[in-house]
Amino acid sequence: MIRYGIAGFGLHAIKRLMPGFAGASNSRAVALSRRNFAQAQADAAQYSIAHAFASTRELCECSEVDAVFVTSPNAIHLFDVLTCIEHGKHVLCEKPMAMNASEAEQMVAAAAKRGVVLGVAQCFRFCNTLGRIRECIRRGDIGQVVAIRVDFSFPGLKSVRRWLHDSTVAGGGPIADIGVHCIDAMRFMLGDEVVSCSAMTESDEYSGSVEAAASLSLRFTKGALGSSFVSFRAPYYTVIQITATEGSIVVQDGLTVDYPVTVEFKTRDGALREAMSNADAYARQVDAFSATIETGAPFAAPGEDGLRNQRILDALYCSARNRQEVAISR
Repeated sequence: MIRYGIAGFGLHAIKRLMPGFAGASNSRAVALSRRNFAQAQADAAQYSIAHAFASTRELCECSEVDAVFVTSPNAIHLFDVLTCIEHGKHVLCEKPMAMNASEAEQMVAAAAKRGVVLGVAQCFRFCNTLGRIRECIRRGDIGQVVAIRVDFSFPGLKSVRRWLHDSTVAGGGPIADIGVHCIDAMRFMLGDEVVSCSAMTESDEYSGSVEAAASLSLRFTKGALGSSFVSFRAPYYTVIQITATEGSIVVQDGLTVDYPVTVEFKTRDGALREAMSNADAYARQVDAFSATIETGAPFAAPGEDGLRNQRILDALYCSARNRQEVAISR
């Protein structure tokens, strides 16, 4: 049993992580931290968590914590992750991993030097939906993928995370917050890497210092073209569309864990509809990270993947500023 501390315990921890730990078989939350210590104590009591702290450093000094799940606002990720690594704690960091690629590079290097496991919480890699699509593509059931689209929107103005509209805290708007899910999902399903990208953004009177919506284009090594529309100004909606030389795949709300979805496959062998549930994605994610700590088995979303995603995010923002396609640095 791997014992976790949750740094920056808030709405995400309450809504997603605690149900995930409740369904996990080899992972348990034993500590939490948040700046409001009184609220930390109240949360610990409510969720039967043994230890409450006012800072990540205090949490890391707890001998009963084996690993830390960092869920603080994006601008604090670097400090929190490096603090955990300094104390020899394994770290699973929420996405986006950092404010920029330079910060992510520091995290990866520090973890390697200290010999601890560093992962990024790209939860959708642990969804049955994406795993099934990935295997279909790998087997060649639909031929060579020529185009892939993953869209994601939600009503960001209603979010309690008010810092989403402050670039000094969030690092960016929907490109950083949900675009990273779209980018990672495409990379994961294709088993391929992005070589260049471009972006167009739109802002409005509520945007603050970030974009309100964006259209993203990605070029992959094996020739597939990727696209994504992300927005803080529309109802919750995600869709996956894949076009290949011998078939296609479509799934509405493909990036959701709240209810079952249906995946529509058109392969060389005919059409097929499969109903799938992703309800256990958060439990699978934390148990997979625990298994890596215990056995050294590869984790599906290592820190290096967080760094790759961050380099793509940096390139997309560069493209939006300069209005040109940008190559991804290696």
